[in-house]
Amino acid sequence: METIFFYILALVIIVFSTLTVSTNNILRAAVYLLFVLGATSGLYFMMNFNFLAAVQLTVYAGGIVVLIIFSILLTHQINTILESSDLKKRIISGAISIISGSVFIWALFTYNFKISDKNIDDTSVKTIGTQLMSYVENGYVLPFEVISVLLLACMIAAIIIAKKFSHD
Repeated sequence: METIFFYILALVIIVFSTLTVSTNNILRAAVYLLFVLGATSGLYFMMNFNFLAAVQLTVYAGGIVVLIIFSILLTHQINTILESSDLKKRIISGAISIISGSVFIWALFTYNFKISDKNIDDTSVKTIGTQLMSYVENGYVLPFEVISVLLLACMIAAIIIAKKFSHD
């Protein structure tokens, strides 16, 4: 049954990822992105990465997509049709995608994965909280701060793009 769920989630991710980048309607692209992020969190749940799945749902599917949709609705760009790319750009994008996918698949099948014999660390809430707030080894404060700066840059870019469209 897990295999069937995996293939369903993988199919949802592939189909809606393609729809996200190929649609000309910006609101539909945001909704398709929501489905991609939701299915990705489903994969995380299947791998028992519950914390990562919850973060995926709350931060990305819940926060970022809502922010994108909110900015679209605020700038009255709900019916904006994005320009279609020409055939040359589509061919180049397809070639790059095929090459990148081929390199990824080659690396996946040629890498010698080794099973770790390390003991699983303590996964209590106290240990996870200490690691989240720590900046030493196995700490997550620095990656968290880097991601927060990245999200801030995305929000600033979204505002700039929204202002550009609202003046046209």
